[in-house]
Amino acid sequence: MQSIINRQVFLILTALLKLGTSQSVSCTLRPAYPAPVLSNGWSGQLIYDDLDGPRGIVFDTSGNLLVVEQGEGIVHISLNDGGTTCLNVANKRDVIDNDSLNHGIALSVDGRTLYASSSDAVYSWAYDPATGTVSGANQTLVTGMQNGGHTTRTLMMSQKYPGMLVVSRGSDGNIDIAATTLEYGHSQIRAFNVSNLTSTSPPYDFTTQGRRLGWGLRNSVGIAEEPTSGGIYSVENSADNMRRNGVEIRENNPGEELNFHGSLNETAEGDNYGYPNCFALWNPEIPDVGTLTVGSQFALEQNSTVNDAFCNEERVAPRLTFQAHTAPLDIVFQPNGSEAYVSFHGSWNRDDPSGYTISSIPFSKGSPTAPANSSNSSRVIMANPENSRCPNACFRPVGLALDGAGRIFFTSDSTGELWVMAKTSGDTPTPSTTTSGTASPSATRENKGVRAVSIGLWMYGLIMVGLALVL
Repeated sequence: MQSIINRQVFLILTALLKLGTSQSVSCTLRPAYPAPVLSNGWSGQLIYDDLDGPRGIVFDTSGNLLVVEQGEGIVHISLNDGGTTCLNVANKRDVIDNDSLNHGIALSVDGRTLYASSSDAVYSWAYDPATGTVSGANQTLVTGMQNGGHTTRTLMMSQKYPGMLVVSRGSDGNIDIAATTLEYGHSQIRAFNVSNLTSTSPPYDFTTQGRRLGWGLRNSVGIAEEPTSGGIYSVENSADNMRRNGVEIRENNPGEELNFHGSLNETAEGDNYGYPNCFALWNPEIPDVGTLTVGSQFALEQNSTVNDAFCNEERVAPRLTFQAHTAPLDIVFQPNGSEAYVSFHGSWNRDDPSGYTISSIPFSKGSPTAPANSSNSSRVIMANPENSRCPNACFRPVGLALDGAGRIFFTSDSTGELWVMAKTSGDTPTPSTTTSGTASPSATRENKGVRAVSIGLWMYGLIMVGLALVL
């Protein structure tokens, strides 16, 4: 009897030892450039820095990450999780080797179908989240999207209406006159019911099929479904090198946009949001501004057909407007709809670089809390200490994903990185220059919470040993 008890104690101690060892996570990776600054109430950590042009990102139902490497394909990343921001990569391997994939990625609601896009088409694969692998040949679901200029085709699978896949197609160049004509399909967002397709179905044609959620949208790279109302929001990258009435206004105009597109349960076709004739005003210091304010639509020239009055009366204005050239590339919502997070990829041709941040936008009852003419509707929660090294030697965020613990994961394409952020309190003011910008103290060594659990388990083991000896 005593030998049986001793063996049980031995097995318990062995299991405790393995558990304590497996939960010990080293999280000390640091960027090769000046570390980002985090807002008070947030902590952050660099998880991985050996990706090739990472763009879109999504969690599968097994809690692993799928990341699009632009011009490479899709990789599967499993994580060692020590809690809060203390994570590192346990394994990275290829899932799909396809150099035409460049940004878009989504999963079906059940997690069993993987979607990705090239500049011309949307594809699907049967996906097994248990093994992180695809099987069988891919199916082409949507095609007819080839154009120059903006080549990413963002994908979003609705959670409210499973099977409805939203696809965004940008413009052919900075100012694309073809976008004024519906039949070209440029600068549009459309939704397709992919659950209607069988393995032998022909693909949808983007320009003639699906439901149009909006057009006149220059390059709406980020798309998200507000979780409480089901409303579809997009973030749009506006035009560069603009002049109004012959005067250069490119530094601070036009503004980037947050646009609202209704819900997928509606049947009406979406309206025109202005591009390439009308743009959102960010800085009112432009010629002949009149009564225009932040978020007003304006025309580059005033004529009898297209002018400021036409833009504000006949085109859909943005719900919010952001600093020019900040380049928002993704948007995700907290599950309760209280906040949206936006990745601002950053400017490439502004004299004073702007963007290069992760920012939050407060929401309530399905809408932003800030008015449409607000100039401070978003709050920066992660930024570079200064942007003079950008775009090549600073973090440049692209894809966003939230896990079940509410942590924000994002990619940085210019640096080949994967990051994580977590709230440490409810307060999220703008970053302070006194903030170190590195991860929280618990993320610079073995996670304190994990250590406490391990100590507790060891104490439990010692108690069990004592009881066994007494018996």
